[in-house]
Amino acid sequence: MRVIAGRLGGRRLLAPRGWKVRPTSERVREAVFSALGPVEGVSVADLYCGTGALGIEAISRGAAGAVMVDRDTRPALGNVHNLGLTGEVELCRADPVTWLGSFGQGRGFDLIFIDPPYRIASDVAIALDRAIPGALAAGGRVVTESGAGGPIELPSLDPVRERRYGRTAITFHRLRQAGE
Repeated sequence: MRVIAGRLGGRRLLAPRGWKVRPTSERVREAVFSALGPVEGVSVADLYCGTGALGIEAISRGAAGAVMVDRDTRPALGNVHNLGLTGEVELCRADPVTWLGSFGQGRGFDLIFIDPPYRIASDVAIALDRAIPGALAAGGRVVTESGAGGPIELPSLDPVRERRYGRTAITFHRLRQAGE
């Protein structure tokens, strides 16, 4: 698994065997960033970061910084250190929903990636939905990754685009405007 593009393009990402991580594939990451367009200067939150592949890809493509949150940040930590990104990435070992609802509030993220384990996605959707508006910048975007069971339901957001890549669904969202 490698970083797709940007200043770190081609550099190897480690996905430790035996850990309960499901890294976003190169094909899916390439499609996500192609659809997002330029990310220079944006602030990123990568929730359920696992190996940190999405946040690292954003940094490689010019994002100003990334906060990576997971219950176990060791897979991401290895990649952050190996790629020399310690000054650009904040790693938070915490439950992503709890973190977003407390520490993420008022941060004004331009881009939030949400990739929970598929088996718990529907269980965390309501709490995520409540916390996202307070953590997202005006005009910010949310990208969710989900399994074959369908997209993560986030009523405070408008799904703008959905794409499927095999058994993976990627949904791009924007904050629902008042009166919509």
